[in-house]
Amino acid sequence: MRDLVGHDRSPSAFIVYLAIVAAAAEGRALLSHTALADRTGFSKRACQNAVAHLARRGLIRTHRAGVTEIAEYQPLRPWVR
Repeated sequence: MRDLVGHDRSPSAFIVYLAIVAAAAEGRALLSHTALADRTGFSKRACQNAVAHLARRGLIRTHRAGVTEIAEYQPLRPWVR
């Protein structure tokens, strides 16, 4: 996680990751971008960018039943084997 903040220079992604982990009951969290923005204090767009960054890095898996449905996030821990 240190790499996410230092190397990638994306501390907002780190905070969003922590919010997803905190909300993940049974390993999954149902959160809208607006809910993430409320929990983190970031703008909705900043949360969208952070989620995209985390998905590219393989730190979360997202699933959406439909275009207008709330996303389901699964936080991953690739450093734990």
